[in-house]
Amino acid sequence: MSMKKLVLAVCFVIGATAMSFAQGGGGQSGGRRGGGTPEQQAKRLQTQLTLTDDQVAKVTAIYAADSKKIDSIRTAAGDDRQAANTATAPIRKAQMDKITALLTDDQKATWKKVQAEQAARRGQGGGGQGGGGGATPPPPTK
Repeated sequence: MSMKKLVLAVCFVIGATAMSFAQGGGGQSGGRRGGGTPEQQAKRLQTQLTLTDDQVAKVTAIYAADSKKIDSIRTAAGDDRQAANTATAPIRKAQMDKITALLTDDQKATWKKVQAEQAARRGQGGGGQGGGGGATPPPPTK
């Protein structure tokens, strides 16, 4: 009888863990979609644009200010990514405007180039979220 209880308990723990990961509780980005924490996003920009420590602190604050709003919009949208993207677009635009105001002219030029490359990758199906890019495979023949 105790063996059945042990097996049941193990199954419960495995199921609870799987549900946690399925709901975005696991993973390397802290469960956040959209590129990680505000600190990770700022560090990525620092690498791409050679930001100063002062710029990194300001960019981190900009990302952090809106991250809860963006997360709540995405949670409310559920699987409807298009609705989430539409609802977060004004917030993202304001973030980009604030960040652009902090950059030097050279950094702005580099950032425009980086954004253009990212847009091109998204247009090819890469999406920036681990997508393979390239063409969609043809449908299977019957």
